[in-house]
Amino acid sequence: MYQSYYGFKEMPFNITPDPKFLFLSPTHQEALQHLKFGVREHKGFIVLIGEVGCGKTTLCRRFLNELDPEHFDTALILNPRVTETQMLKAILTELGETKLARSQVDLVSQMNRVLLERIHRGRDIVLIIDEAQNLSFEVLEQVRLLSNLETDKQKLLQIVLMGQPELKDVLARKELRQLRQRILVHYELHPLSQRDMGHYIQHRMTLAGGAGRPSFTPWALRSIHKSSRGIPRVVNNLCDKAMLSAFIRESDEVNYWDARRAARDMANLTD
Repeated sequence: MYQSYYGFKEMPFNITPDPKFLFLSPTHQEALQHLKFGVREHKGFIVLIGEVGCGKTTLCRRFLNELDPEHFDTALILNPRVTETQMLKAILTELGETKLARSQVDLVSQMNRVLLERIHRGRDIVLIIDEAQNLSFEVLEQVRLLSNLETDKQKLLQIVLMGQPELKDVLARKELRQLRQRILVHYELHPLSQRDMGHYIQHRMTLAGGAGRPSFTPWALRSIHKSSRGIPRVVNNLCDKAMLSAFIRESDEVNYWDARRAARDMANLTD
């Protein structure tokens, strides 16, 4: 409703993981560098942890977009609630393989063969598993075994596990100590500070085609940061509702009361 009124070319606070809108706060910039370093140096296992809505998926898409397609093959697994066999098939399918073996043993042999062929052609292969906290022990163990595939000089597969803070508890389990020992790059995303959140809001409004309307008062920003705890997805929801409130008032300023109304609306939705 407010898009045309404020002159935006598109909605500034959609919650879809669009890499175009990624705001590289200090913590997101550092996370991206950890991902790049781990893959560039063939570290094998990389873990990225962040609270729900912190921007892990958007960051992941930005990371994938920055990998040179002439050099990297990638597999992105978004549904981790699978069996070992289903995981192997999903990875091979993501890598473009169409004729898949049937048994788990044959799938592992096919995986090894496919990876070796690509490595010999000068390719690097990156596997990213989102929502990794939901992986079963059996599938995590299968992923660990995949990390054992290697030549004399390098790992055949770079594996990125992305997940919510619960992933730390999963990886801390005694039976996963072999997997834990293979994690050489680990980073945890942090929520936005109030200052970074202000830059984040302005960043999204500018990319959406805004021309300075509306502005957020300092008290509105304080209220949004307190209600969102700096979680980008929640910030988006609050800003969207607060801007709608300002639009209804036909105001070019989002004030404290608009932000408070937005927070109450969100609280009512979650009750």
